[in-house]
Amino acid sequence: MSKKTILALSGALLATVSSGAGAQMIERKMGASATSPIAASVSVPAAANIVYLSGATASPPDPAKPDELGDTKAQTLSILTKMKAQLADLGYSMGDIVKMTVFLVGTPANGGKMDSAAMNEVFRTFFGSPDQPNKPARSTVQVAALGRPPILVEIEAVAAKMP
Repeated sequence: MSKKTILALSGALLATVSSGAGAQMIERKMGASATSPIAASVSVPAAANIVYLSGATASPPDPAKPDELGDTKAQTLSILTKMKAQLADLGYSMGDIVKMTVFLVGTPANGGKMDSAAMNEVFRTFFGSPDQPNKPARSTVQVAALGRPPILVEIEAVAAKMP
């Protein structure tokens, strides 16, 4: 490679790095020989595509009975099933979810406490399984109430995928 070509490439590389996004840097690894004119590898980070899913609530199993949503387990299954379909429509999967927030209302059957055991039973069928081993970060909180009285569960999520 000529000296002129090397200078042109160096200038183009410097312009790319200096106009790059934030703290992301191009990383170069040198081979065994420090005198080699080429890197053994170059990593160029790409920004992830991120999708924020609004809080979702359960759909009634029977649309003619909109106030019969079932217990915490049934509602969690409805929400995660809808979320899976919503992500698929966007070209994502449940394995792309990186963060979730789960809001649970306490139930009389559980002494006024949230039924996190029922929610987790369903959650484990969508995350950390042999079919889908990825696990998101998650917060679970008990709230006094959600949108309307039969709603016991609301879940929001953030999914990220490299382009």
